[in-house]
Amino acid sequence: MTQLALASPSFAGLASVDDVRIRPYGAHDEQRLLRMSQRLSRRSLYHRFFAGTPHLPDNYVRSLRTLDHWDREAIVAVLDGELIGTAEYVRDAARPCEADLAVLVADSWQRHGLARILVACLGDLALRRRITAFRADLLLENREALAALRTMWPTARPTWDGTSARFHLPLTPS
Repeated sequence: MTQLALASPSFAGLASVDDVRIRPYGAHDEQRLLRMSQRLSRRSLYHRFFAGTPHLPDNYVRSLRTLDHWDREAIVAVLDGELIGTAEYVRDAARPCEADLAVLVADSWQRHGLARILVACLGDLALRRRITAFRADLLLENREALAALRTMWPTARPTWDGTSARFHLPLTPS
């Protein structure tokens, strides 16, 4: 993948998304991922992992070591050599045209469109790998993610499960 070419303003002294590079997660990214963990609030971690945790779970970090970049893919947003976001999918073995989607963005970069960019890039990869839909589970209290999802998939309707919602998100070529 190459440097993004997106027009956007800077945010509160931060670089703009124009300065962010999107690329596949690599074996050399584990230490960057662990450093990104220090820039995530407990709230962000709870919204991503549905459990209270002070840092990225060890089993999650280990799982990224076994990406095959086909059935299991992760991409990262990099700025100045540091990770500021990740998006990943895991293909459903029983329904290979579907994959579970998860996104995590450093707190200072939330609400600036980075998650949408990551999902769009990951969606393009998924389509090339014959995945035609994502599934996403979101906590109902995660209003920002729900709003972002509705922006990208305005007609998506969830199934409810207590405090969370599961969305079926069809992918369309861009």
